[in-house]
Parts: sequence; C-alpha cells; structure tokens
Amino acid sequence: MKFYSTNDRKLSVSFKEAVVKGLAPDGGLFYPESLPQLDKSFIKNLPNLSLAEIGFEVSKHFLGDDIPADKLKEICDDALNFPTPLVSLEPNVYSFELFHGPSCAFKDVGARFMSRCLSYFAKESDEKITILAATSGDTGSAVAHGFLGIKNIDVVILYPSGKVSQIQEQQLTTLGNNITALEIDGSFDDCQALVKKAFQDDELNKHMKLSSANSINIARLIPQSFYYFYAYGQLKKQNKDLVISVPSGNYGNLTAGLIAKQMGLPIKRFIASTNVNKVIPDYLATGKYESKASIQSISNAMDVGAPSNFDRMMTLYQENHPRICEDLKGASFNDDQTKKVMKKVYKESNYILDPHGAVAYLGLKKELDAENELGVFIETAHPAKFLDVVEEVINTKVEIPDYLKSCLTKEKTSIKMACNYQDFKNYLKS
Repeated sequence: MKFYSTNDRKLSVSFKEAVVKGLAPDGGLFYPESLPQLDKSFIKNLPNLSLAEIGFEVSKHFLGDDIPADKLKEICDDALNFPTPLVSLEPNVYSFELFHGPSCAFKDVGARFMSRCLSYFAKESDEKITILAATSGDTGSAVAHGFLGIKNIDVVILYPSGKVSQIQEQQLTTLGNNITALEIDGSFDDCQALVKKAFQDDELNKHMKLSSANSINIARLIPQSFYYFYAYGQLKKQNKDLVISVPSGNYGNLTAGLIAKQMGLPIKRFIASTNVNKVIPDYLATGKYESKASIQSISNAMDVGAPSNFDRMMTLYQENHPRICEDLKGASFNDDQTKKVMKKVYKESNYILDPHGAVAYLGLKKELDAENELGVFIETAHPAKFLDVVEEVINTKVEIPDYLKSCLTKEKTSIKMACNYQDFKNYLKS
C-alpha cells in the first residue's frame, strides 16, 4: 500500500518511507491511499483473537511487502504482550484500561509497534536514524522505553518545562543510553512546532536522517486501531450498539478509532472528550476549525491547541462536516468537573480514575443512551502518574507500580532549552 501527504495526494510513498520520514516533506501527514475493508468473518471471529493476533491481521493490509509476514507476526507478538482489560464500572459502562504496558500508558501499543518496525528498517539499511518526539506527558515515556537500547536509533524527546507530572518527567529523563530529553521553555504546541520545522528543514535533513515517533507517524497511528477491534470482540456477545469515549489531545487515538470504523468495525459512534482545550468539540459544534494557544490543566496530555491529526480526520471524511458529525460527538470539561467526577466514582465504585479517564467518563455519560447502548471510556494512563492530583481529590494513597517507583529514585538528566528553532537545530547538528 502507498501513503500520500494530506497536503498533496501526488506525493506518495511506501510504508517504509512513510515510517522513516515520519512527516511528509511538504509538512503534511502520511495517510493510506485507501482503507482496506476487513472481511466480515474476521469481525465475527474477534472474540476469539488476542490483541497480537488482531494486530497482525489488521496491519498486514497496510504494510504490504515492506515487512515479511513472519517478521510482522514476530513484531506484533513482541510489541503487544501485555493485558488490556475491560473493567465493568456500572451497568453498560466499561473502563478500557490501556495502561498495563511498560510505561503505564496507552501509547505503549503504538510506540512499541513503531519501534520494532523502525528497528527492522534500520537493520536492513545499517543507517543511523534520529527520532524526534514532542510530548505533553505520556508519548515521551512510551517512545523512550519503546526505543531504549535499539541499535542505530537515537531518540530526542522535547517536553514543556513544568507542564508534565513529576513521574512523567522522571520516566523520560532518567533512561540515558540512546535517549535524550530536551526541556523546552514553552508549551506542548511549541515543542511540536519545533519538531515539524526540523522535518521541513532541507539543510538539516541532508545532515541527518530524521523520523518522528509522535502520532504524526503512521506507524504510531495504525497500531492504535488494534485495541478498538479487541474491545468490540470482548463485548460483542452483549449484542448492543457500542459507543466509545476517547480522551483526546493530539487526536491520534481517536483518529485510529475512526479509521477502524471505516474499515468495517461496527462502532456506533465515538465521543471526542477533552478538557478546556476544545478546538475539536468547537469544530463539531460550528463547522469551523480554529487552533488556539493551549491552556494548562490537570489532564495535561490533552493540553493541545493545534492537534496535528485534525488533518487526517478531515482527509478521512473528505472535509464533510455533517458526515463526521454522524460518527463523532464532542464534549469538553473543566478541572472542577473532572475532580468532582473522580471523587464521585471513587466513592460509589471504589475505582480510581486518572484525570484523562475522568474526562472520557464524563463524555461517555453525557452522550450514552445507557438503556440501549453499551459504553466504553478509555483509561489512557495509570492514576499513579498523576499522584498529586489524584491523591488530593480522592483523599486516598494510590498504589504506585514497581516500575514507576523505580523511576522516582533515579537522577533526572535533561537539557534545558529556549523555544528557539536555531538553538534546537544547532543541538541536533552537534
């Protein structure tokens, strides 16, 4: 299969080229020339398949001959080897816990799949690749752990100083080896803008081979569709229409779900649930898209004012606003509403929501017809990653997984940098 730039359909490349480049030379995002329609027998058999088996069956339609089938199966088995449980919270409402991977965040799925694909390509060419990744919280740690120690690959992670939780910062600044963390004086949008500018800098790209590990990279996006198939398979026997609420910042996770729906997965609709950074809910309500400076919140991974994957959403729906509104509803909530529902759910169900899952829960409750539909909200990160907020809200100590505990004892190593492209470029060239 070929992948084209969302800015120019004539700019078409293979999966390998799309993954290694990360971003198209014209600044567009790579998008598949066509979406495969999955066989109904595959959909029917989903309850019997593991996440890794689903990943193999879905991804082989996109990868073509770029990675042999036996190697692709190996990649899926290795990358998707942790549980993704659905937890019944109340009648017809499930929490989909995607935080049981190595970095305790949903991005482990995409980052691990992508790292193994890039590692395969790097071994083939024996050429050094430098990965650039901007993070608002969890992308950085998932990418860092996905690529840690992989030969011929260096990783540079940009994160906004003072705008990620302590544990998130420890996760991405304590690994060393081939991982470098740049602490940028700015917002996530500033970090993302620096990365995008680097990809469009001809001089820099002649000097070094750059790739991206954000959800702008197609190899991060495709695997994020896998778990929607898995969730449907686990709940299929209940024979109700499925509605899924996705906590959204850069909208890669949601876009992957919409792609799964277009490939034949019978999800009734999705909910784009977010905090006060509500450019997509506003677009759904008005038909007008307007990026804005991001606002800091307790659900920091969603503090994005210019979501990259909006371009892919528009490509998927051919910029047809009424059509996208049939599949997608928008909802936004402030910090007070988020804290209130975290406290309420813990009191009533003894279940700990992280601030992002809480927003997704609120969106689901707002849009779900609980009598006739089955609802799933996605829990994207372990609550322990937001200890200060969660423990204060529910007034209870949160158990910290051993892996996160070990991060807290390590020495932080980051390079502080102004939000200045020339400084960033000089660092990369050095």
